[in-house]
Amino acid sequence: MSKAEIDPITLEITWNGLKSIADECFITIMRSAFSSNVKERHDHSTAISDATGRLVVQAEMSLPVHLASMGGMLKAAIELYGDDIGPGDLFVANDPHVAGGTHLPDINMAAPVFDGDKLLGFVANIIHHADVGGAAVGSMSGGLDEIYKEGVRIPVVRLYRRGERVDDVMRLLLLNMRLPDERRGDLNAQIAACRLGESRLKDLLSEHGGDGLRAIFDAIISRTELRMRRAIAALPDGSYSFTDFMDDDGVGTENIKIALEVVKKDDRIRFDFTGTDPQVKGNFNLTFNATQSAICYSLKALLDAEVPTNQGIFDAIDIIAPAGSFVNCVSPAAVAMRANSCQRVVDCVLGALAPVVPEKVIGAANGANTSAVFAGTDPRTGNMYVYLETLGGGMGARATHDGKDGVQVHITNTSNLPVEAIELEYPLRVEAYSLIQDTGGAGRQRGGMGIRRVIRPVDHECEFNGVGERFRHQPWGVFGGAAGKTGAFYLVGQDGKAEKLTSKASKIILKANALAVIETPGAGGYGEASERSLEEIHRDIRAGKISQEAAERDYPQFTAS
Repeated sequence: MSKAEIDPITLEITWNGLKSIADECFITIMRSAFSSNVKERHDHSTAISDATGRLVVQAEMSLPVHLASMGGMLKAAIELYGDDIGPGDLFVANDPHVAGGTHLPDINMAAPVFDGDKLLGFVANIIHHADVGGAAVGSMSGGLDEIYKEGVRIPVVRLYRRGERVDDVMRLLLLNMRLPDERRGDLNAQIAACRLGESRLKDLLSEHGGDGLRAIFDAIISRTELRMRRAIAALPDGSYSFTDFMDDDGVGTENIKIALEVVKKDDRIRFDFTGTDPQVKGNFNLTFNATQSAICYSLKALLDAEVPTNQGIFDAIDIIAPAGSFVNCVSPAAVAMRANSCQRVVDCVLGALAPVVPEKVIGAANGANTSAVFAGTDPRTGNMYVYLETLGGGMGARATHDGKDGVQVHITNTSNLPVEAIELEYPLRVEAYSLIQDTGGAGRQRGGMGIRRVIRPVDHECEFNGVGERFRHQPWGVFGGAAGKTGAFYLVGQDGKAEKLTSKASKIILKANALAVIETPGAGGYGEASERSLEEIHRDIRAGKISQEAAERDYPQFTAS
């Protein structure tokens, strides 16, 4: 069967069947994982690819930042193993430099699915593991200056060979990770999802046959590319530029420049990062896969949010990212905090294209996956614990609505970890959890507010590692909107005195009953503040979103009234 012979109804039904398989695999991981980062925050993704590693379907709840990582791992596996891939195999990898990953905590797994003796495709998944070893607990601390310090590096290796587990590989992995029982539980959840995906895909195979499914894979990808090209063609031809900056890399390099030129002609669009700073010592560098994911997310969000997430989006765009640059680093560059940098790439795309799609863009969001890691020995059990979370913040305002408050933005859509779950699983007490007044940028539409979370270790001391961005460079507004407020970390001792920490706070010792205060950035506003209605300003004051003082300072019509 060729693509041309597939009737639209069959294609639509089968495509939805493939999405259902990916979604069921996602839920399987969520319900069987051990770590709170997965079972509560849903920091994982699932997908199905064809035999060449092209992404066909990604689960609805998957993270955009994982978009290129699974395909990168699969292409690395195909290149390495070739015809030596067989039924019952299961591959595992995480390395950004040799195995298609984007950072070490994201462990990829993939299982091949066969049509007789012919490879049909793969089912794949990713979990962000709360620790994969390395120099810092949680494997997500700032200040690490080479990938060898960030955790165990896994090239593409077989975890199962022809249905039999390779115990040597599993033992090697668990020996190099903290909390091995939790890691084993999360790895087993990934294995279960792969085996479920295999079974479900074989059910579709029995219905459509190998040739039929291959034609459907091709049709899904090619129609996605066509749909994206049509959306690109609707943009005016031209060249559009934007430059933004990362705060610092945690080891001395500040104001890291990301320079982007977007060139659009007919139905092609090129993203050129020539002029971006070289890769840095700290662990904020991006591999090409990570940059690619951020761009594809941005274009989909701006032009066609409903377009399927697969290889067709990649095929519709061109990316120039010089090797050795901040957005296409080379080994042994450190990359653990790459999600923060992906957010800034998104901001650059939005900033560049704002003049041509003003009704679609938003002000700069909190621009950071503000991360907090608490680790110590639980006095209740005597066992080590690691609590990892990335906290949301403000979402940028848009043409018709204020920005959302206290949410994850853009390339990550993880949930927050409920207070009840934190206090149940860890010897920690959440003393405060709130939105922060006056952190959203003023404008015709107000930017979203940042989050304040205050955590106290109960009856023990623990280690705190925090990494933030947009702690110096404010999230900018658009079309006259004001910038949102920056984030901050504080340490409050038992004497009640607050000490402001750096944005890359590493190995801070929290004494028993001291406080770690995490304040995430707000977001930029949209349009001139003078155009906001008095009714909306008064509503914000009543809700505690802005203070009386901020209203008088930022909104001239309020003072005049």
